[in-house]
Amino acid sequence: MDYKLQLPSALDYFTTLVQSDDEFPLMETAVSIAQDEFPKMDIQQVLDEVDVLSARLKRRLMPQADVLDKLRELNRFFYEDMRFAGNVNHYDDPHNSYLNVVLSKRLGIPISLAVLWLELGHSLGLKVSGVSFPGHFLVKLDLSFPQEGHVVIDPFTGESLSRDDLAERLIPWLPGAKLGRPQAISDDALAFHLQPAEPSAWRKFAPGSRCCCLSESAGSFVTSANQDCRTVALVSDHADGVDLLT
Repeated sequence: MDYKLQLPSALDYFTTLVQSDDEFPLMETAVSIAQDEFPKMDIQQVLDEVDVLSARLKRRLMPQADVLDKLRELNRFFYEDMRFAGNVNHYDDPHNSYLNVVLSKRLGIPISLAVLWLELGHSLGLKVSGVSFPGHFLVKLDLSFPQEGHVVIDPFTGESLSRDDLAERLIPWLPGAKLGRPQAISDDALAFHLQPAEPSAWRKFAPGSRCCCLSESAGSFVTSANQDCRTVALVSDHADGVDLLT
């Protein structure tokens, strides 16, 4: 009888990772998407590279660093020191979706850069999440008392986005919204579109499928309709380089 060991296919491995939303390994799942293009890729090696970045980032923090101190250090490390950036010249290159390539070239699209940024943020204990904002994937940091609210960041540039910035980006996606008037976008509309992206949407990016790359389309991540859409108002903190949405 032949007892040959049969290794799982890239699709089988991916399917195993996305079976449960409760313990969803976002980083490992995102890395595994590249298996179809790079069958000899060592997933653990890529994960180790991210762990090295996390360790380097943690060593930079002062013991008394608060949440906003950690956020500023994260952005400084990610965008200035490590030079991660959006691939402006070749935005549609499929390699922008493969985290092994993004780590090597330091270039990606918003959603692939967001995955790395989120992993580093979580390693610092920050309450960060991805946001499937229409047209452009974003990330946000949830703040607790006494600085309650959110900081919303464009992972493509590292820019902190104000209420007006977000409203301007939302206008083209809302039927009936008056062009050029961010004030026409209600706080409730903004709050709805700033809900965290659900991990279940990753199931459509199985390796070997025709849409195995991370997608930037508005429907790629679905937002949860079960979360509280509390009113969003803006408290600017430009001196610190952060726009706080409370």
